[in-house]
Amino acid sequence: MIKYFAFEYQSIFSFLNIFSYITFRSGGAILTALFFSLIFGNYIINKLHTIQPSGQPIRDDGPQSHIIAKKGTPTMGGLLIILSVLISTILWGDLSNNFVWIANLTIIIFGIIGFADDYKKIKTNNATGISSKVRIIFQIIFALFITYLIIINLDSKISNSMTFPFLKNLIIDFGIFYFLISIFIIIGSANAVNLTDGLDGLAIVPVMIVAMSFSFIVYISGNMVFSNYLLIQYIPGTGELAIFCGSLIGAALGFLWFNAPPAKVFMGDTGSLALGGSLGSIAIMCKHEILLAIIGGLFVLETFSVVIQVLIFKITGKRVFLMAPLHHHFEKKGWAESTIVIRFWIITIVLALIGLATLRIR
Repeated sequence: MIKYFAFEYQSIFSFLNIFSYITFRSGGAILTALFFSLIFGNYIINKLHTIQPSGQPIRDDGPQSHIIAKKGTPTMGGLLIILSVLISTILWGDLSNNFVWIANLTIIIFGIIGFADDYKKIKTNNATGISSKVRIIFQIIFALFITYLIIINLDSKISNSMTFPFLKNLIIDFGIFYFLISIFIIIGSANAVNLTDGLDGLAIVPVMIVAMSFSFIVYISGNMVFSNYLLIQYIPGTGELAIFCGSLIGAALGFLWFNAPPAKVFMGDTGSLALGGSLGSIAIMCKHEILLAIIGGLFVLETFSVVIQVLIFKITGKRVFLMAPLHHHFEKKGWAESTIVIRFWIITIVLALIGLATLRIR
């Protein structure tokens, strides 16, 4: 929005030309989302307290420390994140760019699914929420719709293809089967972040690190000079997604202010599904799907710990981990919550550096 006003008066005030730069507007998006979160955070948290005096229902089979320490903490804090992202993106983004609107639509849709799940948990005072079958059906339907929107906005030569890290010439066109891959990425990313969100600050910082990494990736993907230099696919228009990623970073920083231990609010499924789904859609739009799995490897690890736990238990009746997802396993082993969180942050930083290094090693 600001870009349009600046363009109108650019001929009179030449300094307004700075608003045409994606880098400058990305910085503005970060600060706007951050300050919106800080200014309205307490107000939104107090409102959430009012409508859920008992807070988020805690799993009975979880660590006993959670039942005591986290009781009464409200959920649905993802509303603060989503509002911060949307307001910041609309303010600083190019509203004629379809990729920006697809990213906004994704965070709204998956936020609604998560909100419905959180609402049922609160209403029934049960940690179960919506049945997994119903939730996954809605996720598939909306992921299919988002995939369709992405594909029709990409060049037909690359819309159904995937590139592979470290290999500059390996590009595989999956044709119609790419729809299945894309749906899996969006849903997998959404639920992976959801599974990771189990300790104060555990999910939001890795989300921020992944968003920071992809703000760089989408910027160079949308820049012909940089993309040619790094031998990656040039995708016109994806550079504007750096504004959305910047908004995610700012919103994550603002939310962390309130989610830092001891958390005043949980993001809930409202936030985790919205954040994960939007990261998945961004990776698809800039055609760096596999890089998402590398940079967001912590989310993949947490998800696989659950899959392995369930499969092995069904086959042998024995558990591989003391408890899944993986962060609960370390809790059961006696690690302090802060130790787990910080070490998982470090793992994400290392994975991000590895992922970004693949852009040059081709």
